[in-house]
Amino acid sequence: MVLQVREVMKRFNATLALDGCSLEVEKGEVIGLLGPNGAGKTTCIRSIIGLIPVDEGTITVFGMHQDGRNKEIRKQIGYVTQEITLYEEMSGKDNLAFFASLYGMGKTEIASRMDEVASIIGLEGRLADKVKHYSGGMKRRLNIGCALMHSPALVIMDEPTVGIDPQSRSFILRSVKELAKDGATIIYTSHYIEEVEAVASRIYIMDNGHIIAQGTLAQLVARIQGDHVIEVEVRLGSEEVRTRLLSIPDVKEVVLEGNRYRIIVPAGIPILDKILHAFANLPLVSINTKQPNLEDVFLTLTGKQLRDEVKS
Repeated sequence: MVLQVREVMKRFNATLALDGCSLEVEKGEVIGLLGPNGAGKTTCIRSIIGLIPVDEGTITVFGMHQDGRNKEIRKQIGYVTQEITLYEEMSGKDNLAFFASLYGMGKTEIASRMDEVASIIGLEGRLADKVKHYSGGMKRRLNIGCALMHSPALVIMDEPTVGIDPQSRSFILRSVKELAKDGATIIYTSHYIEEVEAVASRIYIMDNGHIIAQGTLAQLVARIQGDHVIEVEVRLGSEEVRTRLLSIPDVKEVVLEGNRYRIIVPAGIPILDKILHAFANLPLVSINTKQPNLEDVFLTLTGKQLRDEVKS
């Protein structure tokens, strides 16, 4: 067992950020950590790393108690921050070397590791350039490289693809999969559900400071397998219509995304006529039904949408 979090509580003044949070990670797993804005994901991660103390509960990393002062734990964790933490006036190579030195790596060790990490992040030909000349996607990849230089046993990635182009996002996801194939243990948070679906071997869903569900993708989807999702697109969406839909007794949840309503209902119940009635005389663009996926599981369990919710 690489990580055990047991009934952890963390308060910031009157705010209860973690409320009996518990999770565990085994060696070689890629854990997806999902949660809406304010769920406590980043607080949980920072507690695991030892950056903030917890008020109650215990955190055990590599069999050692995490009290924030254990340097041995810190040496074995690679933390990819949500914010890009690089020195713009330094080259990519110098950034990698600097962050590696913080973990006690010597010059010879850094030199031997540099090419390997450059290959992982796809920056082999650009390490001599100053970071200020990098694109946003390249900075994100270098940010990941800085966390990998010391060959950590546990890699924690907190929103590693925020604000980058699709090509860089695809490259990062491929890199995560390659790290997992090589035996790395990874905790991956993202507000893009499809990213977690692509890389995670097991998923935790977090809300209001505690874990509300966990399992493989198949196990989580099976929890609402008896539900159907009806998607209705109109010319102009409104909260008034969403409220009318929620007032229908058999409607479980409704999310309005632009002009599209995602409506979760039990399977086998004749409800379409009631749904259409809620739209009154509004012109409909399209109506579709589909089987539930992870996004629908998340919506059913939290009553919230995840897209565009970046900070926690």
